[in-house]
Amino acid sequence: MVGVLALSGCSVGQLGVHAGNASDASSARITLSPAKTKAIVPSSPVVVSVLAGRLTDVVVAGPGGAPVPGALSVDGRTWTSESDALDYNAAYSVSALAVDRTGLPTKFRTTLHTVAPSTFLGMSVAPAEGARVGVGMPITVNLDRKLSNQSAKAAFEKNVTVQVDGSPIVGGWRWLTDQVVVYRPESYWPGNATVTVTAAVKGVKFMSGLWGEKTTTTTFHTGPAMVSYVDMRTDMMRVTKDGKLVRMIPITTGKPGFETRSGIKVIMNKERTRIMDAATGGTAKTDPEYYRLQVEYAMRLTWSGEFLHAAPWSVAHQGHTNVSHGCTGMSTANAAWLYANSEIGDVVVYTGHDKPMEPGNGITVWNTSWAKWQTYSVLSA
Repeated sequence: MVGVLALSGCSVGQLGVHAGNASDASSARITLSPAKTKAIVPSSPVVVSVLAGRLTDVVVAGPGGAPVPGALSVDGRTWTSESDALDYNAAYSVSALAVDRTGLPTKFRTTLHTVAPSTFLGMSVAPAEGARVGVGMPITVNLDRKLSNQSAKAAFEKNVTVQVDGSPIVGGWRWLTDQVVVYRPESYWPGNATVTVTAAVKGVKFMSGLWGEKTTTTTFHTGPAMVSYVDMRTDMMRVTKDGKLVRMIPITTGKPGFETRSGIKVIMNKERTRIMDAATGGTAKTDPEYYRLQVEYAMRLTWSGEFLHAAPWSVAHQGHTNVSHGCTGMSTANAAWLYANSEIGDVVVYTGHDKPMEPGNGITVWNTSWAKWQTYSVLSA
């Protein structure tokens, strides 16, 4: 029978496991789990069982008498509430009837109460619900409280899971701070996929007084697997889509003294037009290398100022010579095409110079080997 569960001031331990048995002549004995003298966590299922008999009625009632859903086993010996059916800071009455093998009845009544946390852990997930991103975009979770010890971080990693198209994927977490944690798969996300982040944290105690409030999901999608390859020695960009070459683009990158970094970069944002001012990179206005101009089809790759963009003034050099101040320039037509076909989160791989990407200078998670990335997980450690 479907039951109802609510937490009240009395605990099983206070009443005794067999509190309320109607007749000692019956050999049936009803037990309750969790049978604790303290408040229970709402993620714990309530299990009513009988020894030497079968259950004939189970009612678990919550605040206002609302029934807690559950199911009786085929053999009639166990009733189990549905998962996550309980609330925090609530009282639940438990009533059960059973008969032994001779038909003699026994009763059971008690109350439970759930814990009353002082604080719940809040979190925001990026990419956000419904977003569409490129295959290189990691997941970033920002917490509203610090998880300042390893056990709290481990509890987070254990209960926040990632699936792609409904199946688990190999991936791992890295804590940037006590409040910011990043997840990436072993390799890029598959293209045209659905990624679901499930935070099953209801009933999870992270630290003293700090609990997870409820189970939440965030679902986002990837576009086609757009991965471009820039060779700074040949000044050519090879653009692939879902593993197939779709365009070869002549480009120019940083000249001596302004070299473009090698490494795996990710498009962080897109701007149809952008004012670029060399002063933001530390170039004085009196320096001959100073510039301030508006560019079209700008796609940011690093916080230090590397972009993909249209550079019609350098078309004669594109495909031959590196003449930029660190950005990757191309013709307006090629830049317009790339802009139209790119997602935030698409990957651009640079080779040809020994100037490396600095950690954190953009989305740099792919510059860490998978073997190294795994060591950042608290659970792995």
